[in-house]
Amino acid sequence: MKSFLPLLTTLPFLSPATSKPVAPKQPYFILAGDSTTAIQSTGGGGWGNGFLEFLRAPAAGVNKGHNGATTKSFVDGGDWDVVKGLVTQHVEARDDVYVTIQFGHNDQKSTSGVTLEQYQANLQNLAGDIKALGGTPILVTPLTRRDFTSPNVAADSLHDQRLLTIAAAQESGTEYLDLNEASLAYVDAIGETAAHAYNLNPDDNTHLNAWGSVVFGRIVADLLLEKKPKLEAWIAPNATLSALIANGLPA
Repeated sequence: MKSFLPLLTTLPFLSPATSKPVAPKQPYFILAGDSTTAIQSTGGGGWGNGFLEFLRAPAAGVNKGHNGATTKSFVDGGDWDVVKGLVTQHVEARDDVYVTIQFGHNDQKSTSGVTLEQYQANLQNLAGDIKALGGTPILVTPLTRRDFTSPNVAADSLHDQRLLTIAAAQESGTEYLDLNEASLAYVDAIGETAAHAYNLNPDDNTHLNAWGSVVFGRIVADLLLEKKPKLEAWIAPNATLSALIANGLPA
């Protein structure tokens, strides 16, 4: 009986390593939140559009921040269904989907109908929804207000919301970005006059103008890259701006 062993040993060895490498998924960012995330308008404006400006194509994203929203109204009013629909669409398109979730400014109000306990639970539920759909939720502590009690001390008015956002992240095993701590430290460092240059309107110490969106969007981008360095290829650097922020200098 003839042996086919010599013949087999002469055939080329096909290794999986010779197959075409799979290109990394491009990220798609969906920004969910209140007016301190939202597009600049008469009634609001946040860091969202500034952050999106740093994305390198084909990475992309959309700002779904809603003026006046709470963790409850964002769901009840249908915004969250829109976000979930976008997650499903882009997961099916094989994108690497990230959803930032930042609330607190309006949940904090006595008229919100949202207790502190409900605020944390709502954030955990939102994060769970995104995970169930195949996306990656990122909880973001709320952007600081720029109300100063002295020239270099802004009021820590969202202290409880910051801590509960972090607690929600820890309880749900979700990544978080501590924008509240970073933004409060930055405005304290540059002082009241410089911080108010980012105001949407002269007397609006909450919302951001177009340049303020870029500056605080850069803070978000740098916080995100600290947590997820794999995204570096998709987020354009701005070494000058990042250095000014890191050194506590007006940008």
